[in-house]
Amino acid sequence: MKKPRREFLNAGAALGAATVAACAAPMQAGAQRDNVLFAQKGVTVPVYGTDQQFQVRRIYCVGRNYAAHAREMGSDPTREPPFFFQKPTDAIQVAAPGDTIDHPYPPITKNYHYEIELVAALKGGGRNIPADKALDIVYGYAAGLDMTRRDLQRAMGDQKKPWEVGKSFDHSAVISHIHPATKTGHIRQGPIWLKVNGEVKQDGDLGQMIWNVPEVIWKLSEMVALAPGDIIMTGTPAGVSALAPGHKLECEVDGVGKLTVTIGPKL
Repeated sequence: MKKPRREFLNAGAALGAATVAACAAPMQAGAQRDNVLFAQKGVTVPVYGTDQQFQVRRIYCVGRNYAAHAREMGSDPTREPPFFFQKPTDAIQVAAPGDTIDHPYPPITKNYHYEIELVAALKGGGRNIPADKALDIVYGYAAGLDMTRRDLQRAMGDQKKPWEVGKSFDHSAVISHIHPATKTGHIRQGPIWLKVNGEVKQDGDLGQMIWNVPEVIWKLSEMVALAPGDIIMTGTPAGVSALAPGHKLECEVDGVGKLTVTIGPKL
C-alpha cells in the first residue's frame, strides 16, 4: 500500500507545481479573454487622408497656457511651471472634416464654455524627455475643443477641490482628424480662432503659448511616463464665454483642422 500512496503524493506535488507555473506565466498573445469582464474597445481618432486610426491612450490638458486667457481667468500669467489635468479617453467626440457635429449641452451646468486648442498626438514616450528631443515623439496634430462646465470648475477651485466635474465629462474633448507631422511639419505658430454664430470670440496665434509643445512634453514627462497614443491639449487663447443650445461654433487651428459644432439641447 505504501507505493501507491507515494505515487499519489508525488503526482499531487507535480500537479501543484504545474498549476503555480501556469498562474505565474503571462497571458500569451492571442489567448482567449473570456475571463475579462466588461472589456472595452479602444478609443480611436482617424488619421487625416488615410484609413488609419490613432488609438488614444491618455488625454492630458495644459491649464492657462496663453497669458491673455490666464488673465481673463483671474490668474497671473507669469511663466511658472505649467500644470496639467486629464480627461477620460472616452470623452472624445470626433469631428470629421466638412461635417457639422451635434454636441450635447451637458447636465448640471448653467455656464458652458468652449476652448479651442492645438492637440499634439504622440508616437513615442518615456520619462524626462528634453525639450530639444521632444518633437521626435510627436506623431501629428489636430484641432480640439476643451469643453468646460465653467461654473462647476470655478466652484471646485474656490473650495480647493479638483476640477474633475468641470472638465472631465461625456463629449468634453472634441477633436478633428489627426494630421501627421510628416505632412504638416511641426506646428510652432499660426492662427487659432473660434466663432460663435459667425462672431469672432477667440483670435490668437500658436506662437503666444507660454509653454510651447516641446516644452510641454518636457515638463509633463518629468511627472509621468508618456507613451504612444497619448494626446496633449495645449491650452486656449483668450475669449472664452458661455454657450446656449442652438449656438453654432466654427473654429480652426491653422494647418491642422477645422471644427464645426452645433450645441444641442440640455441633457
